[in-house]
Amino acid sequence: MNAATHIAVVDDDLDITLLLAGYLQDQGYRVSQLHSGRALISLMASDPPGLVLLDLGLPGEDGLSIARQLREHWLCGLVIVTGRGDAVDKVVGLEVGADDYVTKPFDLRELLARIKAILRRLTPNPFPAALTSAHERLCFSGWQLDCSARRLSGADGQEVALTTGEFELLCLFARHPGRVLTRDFLLEQTRGREATPFDRTIDVQIGRLRKKLEVDAGNPCIIKSVRSAGYILVPPVERA
Repeated sequence: MNAATHIAVVDDDLDITLLLAGYLQDQGYRVSQLHSGRALISLMASDPPGLVLLDLGLPGEDGLSIARQLREHWLCGLVIVTGRGDAVDKVVGLEVGADDYVTKPFDLRELLARIKAILRRLTPNPFPAALTSAHERLCFSGWQLDCSARRLSGADGQEVALTTGEFELLCLFARHPGRVLTRDFLLEQTRGREATPFDRTIDVQIGRLRKKLEVDAGNPCIIKSVRSAGYILVPPVERA
Protein backbone atom coordinates (compact mmCIF):
# COMPACT_ATOMS: atom_id res chain seq x y z
CA MET A 1 0.00 0.00 0.00
CA ASN A 2 1.27 3.50 -0.81
CA ALA A 3 0.34 6.97 0.35
CA ALA A 4 -2.49 7.12 -2.19
CA THR A 5 -4.32 4.19 -0.59
CA HIS A 6 -8.09 4.54 -0.92
CA ILE A 7 -9.96 4.57 2.41
CA ALA A 8 -13.74 4.51 2.74
CA VAL A 9 -15.29 6.22 5.77
CA VAL A 10 -18.82 4.94 6.41
CA ASP A 11 -20.84 6.80 9.04
CA ASP A 12 -24.28 8.44 9.07
CA ASP A 13 -22.82 11.36 11.05
CA LEU A 14 -21.67 13.94 8.49
CA ASP A 15 -19.42 15.67 11.04
CA ILE A 16 -17.55 12.39 11.68
CA THR A 17 -17.00 11.66 7.98
CA LEU A 18 -15.83 15.23 7.35
CA LEU A 19 -13.44 15.08 10.30
CA LEU A 20 -11.93 11.75 9.30
CA ALA A 21 -11.79 12.58 5.60
CA GLY A 22 -10.00 15.86 6.24
CA TYR A 23 -7.50 14.29 8.62
CA LEU A 24 -6.74 11.27 6.42
CA GLN A 25 -6.46 13.37 3.28
CA ASP A 26 -3.91 15.54 5.08
CA GLN A 27 -1.96 12.30 5.68
CA GLY A 28 -1.92 11.60 1.93
CA TYR A 29 -4.79 9.10 1.62
CA ARG A 30 -7.61 9.18 -0.91
CA VAL A 31 -10.90 9.15 1.01
CA SER A 32 -14.51 8.37 0.08
CA GLN A 33 -17.20 9.60 2.46
CA LEU A 34 -20.25 7.34 2.62
CA HIS A 35 -23.34 7.36 4.80
CA SER A 36 -24.93 3.95 4.26
CA GLY A 37 -24.02 0.32 3.79
CA ARG A 38 -25.70 0.30 0.40
CA ALA A 39 -23.39 3.08 -0.76
CA LEU A 40 -20.39 1.11 0.50
CA ILE A 41 -21.35 -2.08 -1.34
CA SER A 42 -21.83 -0.04 -4.51
CA LEU A 43 -18.37 1.51 -4.05
CA MET A 44 -16.79 -1.91 -3.48
CA ALA A 45 -18.03 -2.98 -6.89
CA SER A 46 -16.76 0.10 -8.74
CA ASP A 47 -13.76 1.49 -6.82
CA PRO A 48 -12.86 -0.85 -3.94
CA PRO A 49 -10.93 0.82 -1.11
CA GLY A 50 -7.92 -0.75 0.54
CA LEU A 51 -9.44 -0.14 3.96
CA VAL A 52 -12.91 0.59 5.34
CA LEU A 53 -13.77 2.50 8.52
CA LEU A 54 -17.26 1.23 9.31
CA ASP A 55 -19.75 2.54 11.86
CA LEU A 56 -22.07 -0.17 13.21
CA GLY A 57 -24.91 2.20 14.05
CA LEU A 58 -26.14 2.98 10.54
CA PRO A 59 -29.89 3.82 10.62
CA GLY A 60 -32.05 0.99 9.31
CA GLU A 61 -29.04 -1.21 8.52
CA ASP A 62 -27.18 -4.00 10.30
CA GLY A 63 -23.55 -2.93 10.52
CA LEU A 64 -22.39 -6.43 11.43
CA SER A 65 -24.14 -7.84 8.36
CA ILE A 66 -22.32 -5.29 6.21
CA ALA A 67 -19.02 -6.34 7.81
CA ARG A 68 -19.77 -9.98 6.98
CA GLN A 69 -20.46 -9.08 3.35
CA LEU A 70 -17.10 -7.32 3.12
CA ARG A 71 -15.29 -10.33 4.51
CA GLU A 72 -17.10 -12.79 2.24
CA HIS A 73 -16.55 -10.93 -1.02
CA TRP A 74 -13.59 -8.54 -0.73
CA LEU A 75 -10.04 -8.50 0.61
CA CYS A 76 -9.57 -5.18 2.38
CA GLY A 77 -8.72 -3.83 5.78
CA LEU A 78 -11.73 -3.36 8.06
CA VAL A 79 -11.86 -1.20 11.18
CA ILE A 80 -15.13 -0.91 13.05
CA VAL A 81 -15.46 2.63 14.43
CA THR A 82 -18.50 2.85 16.68
CA GLY A 83 -20.01 4.22 19.84
CA ARG A 84 -20.73 0.68 21.05
CA GLY A 85 -18.05 0.14 23.67
CA ASP A 86 -19.48 -2.99 25.29
CA ALA A 87 -17.05 -5.93 25.43
CA VAL A 88 -19.63 -8.23 23.86
CA ASP A 89 -20.05 -5.89 20.88
CA LYS A 90 -16.28 -5.79 20.44
CA VAL A 91 -15.98 -9.58 20.49
CA VAL A 92 -18.80 -9.95 17.95
CA GLY A 93 -17.21 -7.31 15.72
CA LEU A 94 -13.90 -9.17 15.73
CA GLU A 95 -15.64 -12.50 15.18
CA VAL A 96 -17.24 -11.29 11.95
CA GLY A 97 -13.78 -10.46 10.65
CA ALA A 98 -12.89 -6.90 11.60
CA ASP A 99 -9.15 -6.23 11.79
CA ASP A 100 -9.63 -3.76 14.61
CA TYR A 101 -12.37 -2.20 16.75
CA VAL A 102 -12.24 1.45 17.82
CA THR A 103 -14.80 3.10 20.08
CA LYS A 104 -15.94 6.72 19.94
CA PRO A 105 -14.67 9.16 21.00
CA PHE A 106 -11.27 8.27 19.59
CA ASP A 107 -7.88 9.91 19.23
CA LEU A 108 -7.10 10.64 15.58
CA ARG A 109 -3.42 9.83 15.96
CA GLU A 110 -4.16 6.47 17.56
CA LEU A 111 -6.66 5.65 14.82
CA LEU A 112 -4.07 6.56 12.19
CA ALA A 113 -1.51 4.27 13.83
CA ARG A 114 -3.99 1.39 13.75
CA ILE A 115 -4.80 2.10 10.10
CA LYS A 116 -1.11 2.11 9.17
CA ALA A 117 -0.53 -1.18 11.01
CA ILE A 118 -3.35 -2.87 9.10
CA LEU A 119 -2.20 -1.49 5.75
CA ARG A 120 1.33 -2.75 6.43
CA ARG A 121 -0.07 -6.23 6.96
CA LEU A 122 -1.99 -5.98 3.70
CA THR A 123 1.19 -5.17 1.76
CA PRO A 124 2.04 -8.09 -0.58
CA ASN A 125 4.77 -10.45 0.64
CA PRO A 126 5.10 -9.04 4.17
CA PHE A 127 7.58 -11.72 5.26
CA PRO A 128 11.38 -11.71 4.87
CA ALA A 129 12.70 -13.18 1.63
CA ALA A 130 14.53 -15.88 3.56
CA LEU A 131 11.20 -17.14 4.87
CA THR A 132 8.96 -16.54 1.86
CA SER A 133 9.98 -17.53 -1.64
CA ALA A 134 7.86 -16.84 -4.71
CA HIS A 135 6.21 -20.26 -4.46
CA GLU A 136 6.59 -21.12 -0.79
CA ARG A 137 3.95 -23.35 0.73
CA LEU A 138 3.93 -24.30 4.38
CA CYS A 139 2.30 -27.70 4.94
CA PHE A 140 0.93 -29.15 8.18
CA SER A 141 -1.77 -31.71 9.06
CA GLY A 142 -2.97 -31.91 5.45
CA TRP A 143 -3.21 -28.14 5.10
CA GLN A 144 -1.23 -26.03 2.62
CA LEU A 145 -0.62 -22.37 3.44
CA ASP A 146 0.60 -20.36 0.45
CA CYS A 147 2.14 -17.25 2.01
CA SER A 148 2.83 -15.42 -1.25
CA ALA A 149 -0.63 -16.02 -2.71
CA ARG A 150 -2.31 -15.62 0.71
CA ARG A 151 -4.28 -18.85 0.34
CA LEU A 152 -5.10 -21.78 2.60
CA SER A 153 -6.23 -25.07 1.09
CA GLY A 154 -7.03 -28.51 2.47
CA ALA A 155 -5.86 -31.95 1.39
CA ASP A 156 -8.67 -32.00 -1.19
CA GLY A 157 -7.40 -28.76 -2.74
CA GLN A 158 -10.45 -26.83 -1.54
CA GLU A 159 -9.54 -23.27 -0.60
CA VAL A 160 -10.64 -21.91 2.77
CA ALA A 161 -11.25 -18.17 3.07
CA LEU A 162 -9.22 -16.35 5.72
CA THR A 163 -9.53 -12.79 6.94
CA THR A 164 -6.39 -10.65 6.91
CA GLY A 165 -5.96 -11.12 10.65
CA GLU A 166 -6.47 -14.89 10.46
CA PHE A 167 -3.96 -15.21 7.63
CA GLU A 168 -1.28 -13.20 9.44
CA LEU A 169 -1.84 -15.17 12.63
CA LEU A 170 -1.66 -18.56 10.91
CA CYS A 171 1.50 -17.59 9.01
CA LEU A 172 3.08 -16.59 12.29
CA PHE A 173 2.25 -19.97 13.83
CA ALA A 174 3.49 -21.82 10.74
CA ARG A 175 6.81 -19.97 10.96
CA HIS A 176 7.19 -20.98 14.63
CA PRO A 177 5.89 -24.57 14.89
CA GLY A 178 6.30 -26.30 18.22
CA ARG A 179 6.91 -23.01 20.06
CA VAL A 180 4.61 -21.44 22.62
CA LEU A 181 3.67 -17.96 21.40
CA THR A 182 2.29 -15.54 23.97
CA ARG A 183 -0.77 -13.39 23.36
CA ASP A 184 1.40 -10.28 23.69
CA PHE A 185 3.82 -11.56 21.03
CA LEU A 186 1.01 -12.54 18.67
CA LEU A 187 -0.75 -9.21 19.09
CA GLU A 188 2.43 -7.18 18.63
CA GLN A 189 3.45 -9.13 15.51
CA THR A 190 0.04 -9.12 13.83
CA ARG A 191 -1.46 -5.87 15.07
CA GLY A 192 1.56 -3.75 15.87
CA ARG A 193 0.37 -2.95 19.37
CA GLU A 194 0.52 -4.23 22.93
CA ALA A 195 -2.31 -6.05 24.65
CA THR A 196 -4.55 -4.16 27.04
CA PRO A 197 -6.27 -5.64 30.08
CA PHE A 198 -9.10 -8.01 29.05
CA ASP A 199 -8.05 -7.77 25.37
CA ARG A 200 -9.50 -10.86 23.67
CA THR A 201 -8.50 -10.04 20.10
CA ILE A 202 -6.10 -12.99 19.76
CA ASP A 203 -8.43 -15.42 21.52
CA VAL A 204 -11.27 -14.52 19.17
CA GLN A 205 -9.09 -15.02 16.09
CA ILE A 206 -7.73 -18.32 17.42
CA GLY A 207 -11.33 -19.47 17.89
CA ARG A 208 -12.15 -18.59 14.28
CA LEU A 209 -9.04 -20.35 12.99
CA ARG A 210 -9.87 -23.48 14.94
CA LYS A 211 -13.33 -23.64 13.39
CA LYS A 212 -11.68 -23.64 9.96
CA LEU A 213 -8.71 -25.92 10.70
CA GLU A 214 -9.78 -28.41 13.33
CA VAL A 215 -11.95 -31.52 13.01
CA ASP A 216 -13.31 -30.68 16.46
CA ALA A 217 -12.81 -27.01 17.35
CA GLY A 218 -13.78 -27.76 20.95
CA ASN A 219 -10.94 -30.28 21.25
CA PRO A 220 -8.18 -28.75 19.10
CA CYS A 221 -5.21 -30.79 17.91
CA ILE A 222 -3.51 -28.24 15.63
CA ILE A 223 -3.48 -24.99 17.61
CA LYS A 224 -3.49 -25.81 21.32
CA SER A 225 -3.76 -23.56 24.33
CA VAL A 226 -0.94 -23.56 26.86
CA ARG A 227 -2.39 -22.44 30.16
CA SER A 228 -1.08 -19.11 31.43
CA ALA A 229 1.36 -18.97 28.52
CA GLY A 230 -0.28 -18.69 25.10
CA TYR A 231 -0.78 -20.95 22.07
CA ILE A 232 1.26 -23.49 20.14
CA LEU A 233 1.03 -24.98 16.64
CA VAL A 234 1.52 -28.67 17.45
CA PRO A 235 2.08 -30.49 14.12
CA PRO A 236 5.40 -30.23 12.27
CA VAL A 237 5.56 -27.84 9.32
CA GLU A 238 7.22 -28.64 6.00
CA ARG A 239 8.00 -26.35 3.11
CA ALA A 240 6.60 -27.70 -0.16
